[in-house]
Amino acid sequence: MTTENKHIHNALKQVHLNTRKFSLSGFSISGLASYHLLPELNFAVDMGECPLSAIPLDHVFLTHAHGDHSRCLMRHHSLRKMMGIEKNAAYYLSENIYEKACNWIRAEAAFEGVPEYRIQIPNLIPVKTGEKIILQYRKDLAIEAFEVSHSIHTLGCTVFQFKKKLLEKYLSCSTEEIIALRQKHIEITKEVYEPIVTFMGDCKSESLLENPSIWKSPVLVTECTFVDDNEEEMARKKGHSHLNQIIETFEKKRNEIECEQIILNHFSMKYSAKHILDALDKKLPEFIKDKITVML
Repeated sequence: MTTENKHIHNALKQVHLNTRKFSLSGFSISGLASYHLLPELNFAVDMGECPLSAIPLDHVFLTHAHGDHSRCLMRHHSLRKMMGIEKNAAYYLSENIYEKACNWIRAEAAFEGVPEYRIQIPNLIPVKTGEKIILQYRKDLAIEAFEVSHSIHTLGCTVFQFKKKLLEKYLSCSTEEIIALRQKHIEITKEVYEPIVTFMGDCKSESLLENPSIWKSPVLVTECTFVDDNEEEMARKKGHSHLNQIIETFEKKRNEIECEQIILNHFSMKYSAKHILDALDKKLPEFIKDKITVML
């Protein structure tokens, strides 16, 4: 176990990354805070901190209830009101924690001295795993949640581009024929969901094997909390991923990985940035190195 550093490798400084279709800004260090902002998609994942750049985003997906991922959800809601944004943001979270979230919000408001009659629950939207949901303010985007294995109930999610495409048998029809078919209420289109990005949330390494569809996502964001040898058991006990086991998954899934970019984040705060980068450079196999981006 490394002891080389005496301070956190990144004390909440926002990281900016680019992908082919969108930019990603945020921060993710285990136990400190995690939030991910995708401005082009009007979407955020987790709200462990709430920078001003998060305020305009109308959709937030909460992976789980741990404070370093969730504690600023209400800050996001409140700051929008303070800054004159009348639209209610949509907060997506597991149906398993919906009631607890409502109780938490009431308790936090009471702690701050808000009279009970003034307490309002924000627009919390409970989600079920395996169901695609069109985003409230982006009808061209959808999300689908899936379960991952962590120390508490946790969800990952995939964001999809949603569109309706003309069925193949109608491709040769003229505009007039299409209009006539629609007037007869004949279904001439099919729903198409094209993955854009997948967030794993906090999870054990085996979750990468338990959710095969994640490898079809152009961008995959997954945690890599531990990187040192002999820490695999610690990772398992804490419900997190270890670099060695992630690499084993890369080897097993080598012929199934369609991802253009794999973003590793959520490193333990005990490592220095140099220690993390050195470990990745030493351990990552050549066939995957070009796909790896580090959120540091």
